[in-house]
Formats: sequence, structure tokens, C-alpha cells
Amino acid sequence: MVQSIKRNNRTYTILSLALFTAIGLLVLIPLLAAILASFRPGRELIRYGLNLKFDFVNMSLTNYAELFDGKNSYFLWFRNSTWLTFITVILTLLVCYCVAYGLTMYHFKLEKILFFLVIATMMVPFEILMLPLYQEIISLHLINKDAGVILPGLCAASTIFFFRQYLLGLPKELLDAGRIDGANEYRICFTIMMPLAKPAFAAMGILCAMGAWNNMLWPMLVYRDASKFTLPIGLNTLLTPYGNNYDLLIAGSCFSILPVFIVFLFFQRYFIRGMTAGAVKG
Repeated sequence: MVQSIKRNNRTYTILSLALFTAIGLLVLIPLLAAILASFRPGRELIRYGLNLKFDFVNMSLTNYAELFDGKNSYFLWFRNSTWLTFITVILTLLVCYCVAYGLTMYHFKLEKILFFLVIATMMVPFEILMLPLYQEIISLHLINKDAGVILPGLCAASTIFFFRQYLLGLPKELLDAGRIDGANEYRICFTIMMPLAKPAFAAMGILCAMGAWNNMLWPMLVYRDASKFTLPIGLNTLLTPYGNNYDLLIAGSCFSILPVFIVFLFFQRYFIRGMTAGAVKG
């Protein structure tokens, strides 16, 4: 009986490993093809497309040398994206945590209605909200300003929902303990409960950073000045009716993956812990 259970567990482990290995390869193949294409001339990409052929004869660092030679605005786009992503992540996490904290730790008449309205916004596509948001940004004179890009997405419903689910798993006795010790509500929120939510902050920080870093549609509507273009918008300007710089586009796209990849490596442990806790608690 014991040997049969061990055999079944071994078979399940092998099948699971094979399945996830196959899924991992399916995800990595397009990325590997793009990385290989970034070392080839643009004419090779147009001629043969993306492929996994290791053609060392035509591979070189020419694309990256042209990308970093200062003749284009790549570093300006990179700096704009970095600054915008940093501010967006910090403000989004702070605002969403405070909203989720209020909906979780306090009970009032409109609590469930407010939470339902927050979740209901997740069912509305951004394309429907885009026009009224754009008119609102114009009326507030925030066109071509960083605030016009950051403010509309500052209170993300998915982030609020995740924080709320995580906070539901924390003991509310900590609030009473803090009050007994003489701490006010703000101190309890930011010095007692917030440190306990580090995994949730790490998980949502990575997801918010990815969304802000790759965001193209809304910044393209708000920004008018080319000096404020972010990386996705700037790379898109490389494709014009008068010339398509596919070599620089692929190289710039591959290099733009590094910041998000580094952030994920640093916060991977907290990311997995936060996603797991937010999924099962509450």
C-alpha cells in the first residue's frame, strides 16, 4: 500500500514537472527568438522573421551600439519610464493600501456597497473610460503632465481587492493592542499593520511596475511633447512610413525587459508569498 502511494506520487511529480517544463518552454521560445533577433541586422529580420536560428555569422552588437550611441532618444525614454513607473508604483500602493485598510478594519453602513462599487469598476474596459477620462484631464489642465498619466490609475480596483484579501487574514486584535498602548489610528495603520503586509506590497509592487512600465495607450494620449515620451511610445516612433528601424526596435525592446526582470528577482520571495496568502486568506 505504501509503495503504491509512493509510486503514484512519483508519477504525479514526473508528470507535473514535464507539464510545467513544456509550459516554460512555450513562454521562453518567443523571448529567445526576440533576443537572437536583437543581434541581427534589420534586413535579416524582415527577410526571415523571428526564428531560433543561431547564425553567428550575421550576429553582432551593432544594434546595441547604435542604440546607446546617443544619436537617438533612447536614454531619455528610459529615464522617463523609470521616473513615471517609480512614482506610479509608490502612490498606487499607498492609496490602494489605505482604501483597502479602511474597508477591512472598520465597519460602517456603506462598507459593502463601497466595496461592491470598487469591484464593479473592474468589469468596465479601459477603452470605455478613456474618452471621459481624457475630457477630465483636459478640464483639469493636466495634458502633457505626469500627473495626467498617474492620477487616473492611482486607485486600481484589483490592487485594492488584493490588499483587502490579504488584510482579512491579519489578526484584528493588533488594532486593539495598539489602541491600548495609546497609538492613534494612523500609527496603527502605518507602523503596526503596514509592516505585516510586506508580501502584499511586494506582489502588487511588481504587478504595478509591470503595468506602468509597459503602459502605452494612456501616456500616448496625454503627452504632447516628445521629450516626455516613455519607452513604449518612443520605441513605437521608430516605425514610420519613411523607414522602419526594426533592428533598433528589437534591441530596445529586449533591453527594456531588464528593469522588470531585476525587480522580480529581488522581490521574488515576497511575490510568491504575497500571491499565495492573498489567494487563500479571507
